Amino acid sequence: MLEALPQSFYLQDTVTVARQLLGCMLVYESERGRASGRIVETEAYLAADEASHSFRGPTARNGVMFGPTGYAYVYFIYGAHFCINAVTQPEGVAEAVLIRALEPVDGLALMMERRRTTVARNLCSGPGKLCQALGITGAQNGAALFDGRLRIRAGETPAAAEVVATTRVGITKAADLPLRFYLRDNPHISKR
Repeated sequence: MLEALPQSFYLQDTVTVARQLLGCMLVYESERGRASGRIVETEAYLAADEASHSFRGPTARNGVMFGPTGYAYVYFIYGAHFCINAVTQPEGVAEAVLIRALEPVDGLALMMERRRTTVARNLCSGPGKLCQALGITGAQNGAALFDGRLRIRAGETPAAAEVVATTRVGITKAADLPLRFYLRDNPHISKR
């Protein structure tokens, strides 16, 4: 197994984690095989952020966000898609980074089968797409991202000029905050 980022990585400021996850690899070793991709787009969600699932306090759905750092918060949205977040900050401070898009690397045939497409650009260019491509479901909610079959490992660190900071996608509250980060000119990001 490839070495994952240490749990301590996720204790940094959440915006810093969102930026530093760019270029890292999200890897999932399912029973059907390994699928992975380079993280090319993220969004930060902060404790005082009205758009965050944790804003109104802990619930059965968002409980993982209030737990220890470095775990996966996987949720179901629109009755159709799973999304994966990396929980940041110490226990009790509910912040997370949404992994919005990946550049596919390993397991392309498996990803194409799961996504029912042969177009690489359509495999992981959105949070629901990447979870489907990698086989991530609600069963991975609460999984450690630093130890196990679902993990994030270090990758190539992009130059500062390659990173674009802009507003987040698909939200109405706190929509003006520049908490979305992506790699400039990468064809696999979710929205231009």
